Amino acid sequence: MEFLSLPLPLTCVTPSSLTASRAQSLATLLLIITLLPFTATSLPAADLVFKNNGTKAATLVELYSSEGCSSCPPAEAWISTLKTAPGLWRDLFPVAFHVDYWDNLGWPDRFARPAYTQRQRDYAAQLQQESVYTPEFVVNGREWRGWFHGEPLPPAPAVMRGELILRTDDHAGNASVTYSLASSANDPSCTINVALLGLNLTSDVRGGENGGRRLQHDFIVLDFISKPLTPDSSGRLQSGPLALAASKGDSPGAIVAWISTADHTIIQIAGGYLKAPVPSASP
Repeated sequence: MEFLSLPLPLTCVTPSSLTASRAQSLATLLLIITLLPFTATSLPAADLVFKNNGTKAATLVELYSSEGCSSCPPAEAWISTLKTAPGLWRDLFPVAFHVDYWDNLGWPDRFARPAYTQRQRDYAAQLQQESVYTPEFVVNGREWRGWFHGEPLPPAPAVMRGELILRTDDHAGNASVTYSLASSANDPSCTINVALLGLNLTSDVRGGENGGRRLQHDFIVLDFISKPLTPDSSGRLQSGPLALAASKGDSPGAIVAWISTADHTIIQIAGGYLKAPVPSASP
């Protein structure tokens, strides 16, 4: 916060030494000083830039989950372990979408959105799955059942290409993405995806299959924008301003942006913490 500093004379003023006009001036000055801390304005939010123009393969891990599903807490606990993964925000980017089809079974999940359910259904249709389910992992646009068998994450199938620049502030209220296509990647059907993530968030669940449990969430999607774009005359994709908003009381902790093709292949990705991470909440 900025405070106004006013020079004051270093002399002692007594009531007898004041004229009426000087007394009124001093009273006004003291009133201003008293009110200053309550009328100070905050400094502007700091600008953050996440950039990736590397060609090393990176992995996007999507978890589809729900607070109403008793099978989901182990999957959420596993994705929380990725906070200490050596390649986090360099070659590993986890996100957890909460779906809403559990909401009418005893507990409304505050993180669930119809759009996230539709995203999972779109995957199921494209990948020819028989149904949607939770927990489900999608890795680099492909269904991954290896988690159920304790398998390691599969390697990224292709190298990244092009340059992705994600700009935001430390509250992630506003963001923008620029992607410069590589000469060998002039795919006109590219989509810009941006996810605002929460870390170390907890819920005291009072109904449904997890009733009576306190659940912790990491990398949970608080807001998400997916926007198909075509290159401009310079060969770049420009998102324009993107307004992101977390649910009330849930502070965002990270942001991720990725470029995907029509078949959900990830061709570039960037992101990271909005501020220094804090220790996990106690169970």
